[in-house]
Amino acid sequence: MSEDVAPESGFRGLSAERTKAFVDAVVAIAMTLLVLPLMESVGDSAARDHTTWEWLVDQRHQLQSFLISFVLIAMFWMLHHRLFVSVQRITAALMWITVGWMLTIVWMPVVTALTGQVADDALQKVLYIGTLVVTSGMLLVTRIHLSRHPELHSASRQDLRAGMSIDLSMIVLFLVALAIAIGFPAVGYLGLLVMFLTGTAQKLTARMLR
Repeated sequence: MSEDVAPESGFRGLSAERTKAFVDAVVAIAMTLLVLPLMESVGDSAARDHTTWEWLVDQRHQLQSFLISFVLIAMFWMLHHRLFVSVQRITAALMWITVGWMLTIVWMPVVTALTGQVADDALQKVLYIGTLVVTSGMLLVTRIHLSRHPELHSASRQDLRAGMSIDLSMIVLFLVALAIAIGFPAVGYLGLLVMFLTGTAQKLTARMLR
């Protein structure tokens, strides 16, 4: 049997390495798409004879959304990459969980453009920060699945448990950021700064998991 085929995966020609490469490509494309609204705005500003400073002022919200989303997607990719370094085989269930995670990443450029170009409202915040919650949730589901199928990877139980504590702490903090963004509209997406407390929250959730 070819090494590219996981015996019980149900997939032909899909190996862990190919799946990792596919995930990397999807994330790279999503990060690139984040900049498209800014590229379009440059042409619009040029047509109206705006100066560079006027463009920066007009696009300040889109620039903020771009930077935040770029950093968040990069962070999610690093977490996913560290997790999948130890994955050696891909089953059908793990593949679909990974596809679900990628769906949330691909959706990020859409909600990013929404936050920068459409009038601010509560639903917009739910869509944006809610997407971050789901992305973290899919990482948690991935770790839970791997913990139940040790034959698929070489990660230790301690590493998986530590990762789960990170995922749980991020979910909680994203929900806190969402509550701040909705409850205090003047603060808005700056409520995401609570993510700097991830380390502290992780220690608490790690104790709970133990």
